[in-house]
Amino acid sequence: MRVDLFDFDLPEENIALRPMEPRENARLLHVTPPHDFEDLRIANLSTLLNPGDALVFNDTKVIPAQLEGMRERDGNYAHVSATLHMRVGPDRWKAFLRPSKRVKEGERIRFGREDGSACMLGVLDALVAEKNDSGEALLIFDLSGPMLDEAIAQTGHIPLPPYIASKRPEDEQDRKDYQTVYAREEGAVAAPTAGLHFTQELLSALKERGIEQHYVTLHVGAGTFLPVKADDTTDHVMHSEIGVINAETADALNAVRARGNRVVCVGTTSLRLIESAADEAGRIHAWAGATDIFITPGYQFRAVDALMTNFHLPRSTLFMLVSAFSGYETMQAAYAHAIETGYRFYSYGDACFLERDTKTR
Repeated sequence: MRVDLFDFDLPEENIALRPMEPRENARLLHVTPPHDFEDLRIANLSTLLNPGDALVFNDTKVIPAQLEGMRERDGNYAHVSATLHMRVGPDRWKAFLRPSKRVKEGERIRFGREDGSACMLGVLDALVAEKNDSGEALLIFDLSGPMLDEAIAQTGHIPLPPYIASKRPEDEQDRKDYQTVYAREEGAVAAPTAGLHFTQELLSALKERGIEQHYVTLHVGAGTFLPVKADDTTDHVMHSEIGVINAETADALNAVRARGNRVVCVGTTSLRLIESAADEAGRIHAWAGATDIFITPGYQFRAVDALMTNFHLPRSTLFMLVSAFSGYETMQAAYAHAIETGYRFYSYGDACFLERDTKTR
């Protein structure tokens, strides 16, 4: 499909720069294809679920994966930013460099400050082992394993989405706000933002109502922020992300569907992982590895019955995904309704609860 079909105009005032407080007061648009929209609050989520339904959360934990450093060449220094997006070894990460033209393969970048606060030596050094034309590079660090994790935690900062970072700097509040309350598996460089609406009180209330809660892990990469530059969706290449579903969780979700209840994914990340792990019959299997699944209209969903997600960027792979889930025309109308009625968009914004279009079954 043409990528420009997924474009829309979003007023600046609809972009949320801070989350709603309390979180349950954020708005929730219930979308039932083809054109049924209901304006609710996150606090009303339980009214959309039945006892025995299962919510699937992504328990990945955001790390401070934005690093600032200097490259030295023949006595000349240049500032380089690196956004880590996938760990591929104890001492190595794939990263997006900016500006990438300042660095060549075989050169070294020194990250952190030289005041002893970054790590024991006060700096964090890396070799640029590989680099491609898109700005992606393979960095091999001088530290490894837990020592590297600690150095990144002290040296880096939270890589806020560009639409927030361009309007204000990251601060200490973001370290709390840009993390789900159930985050536990370190490795993401972007939050699974639909989960940011949940508090421990809301989770407890849902559990008391008989709503099951299950956890999978997909380490969200910086590729989620990259624009689709191709003119047609068939020419876009997705970046892989590492995910895990254990056998116990897979069996529990299969049991939910077998008895006629629904699997409801909280966020597109958990949906992408569940769909990657499901076979054509809709049975979910244990999974561990990388997925680059790219879901566009026409995709036949296998195992996900409903989706809670935030409002996404124009021309993004995530807007394509929700258009596949609830229908292209439905989501065009839903986003128009959201914009007209003042919903807050993107990572810190409001959410929608999407029923699946029957044609995608």
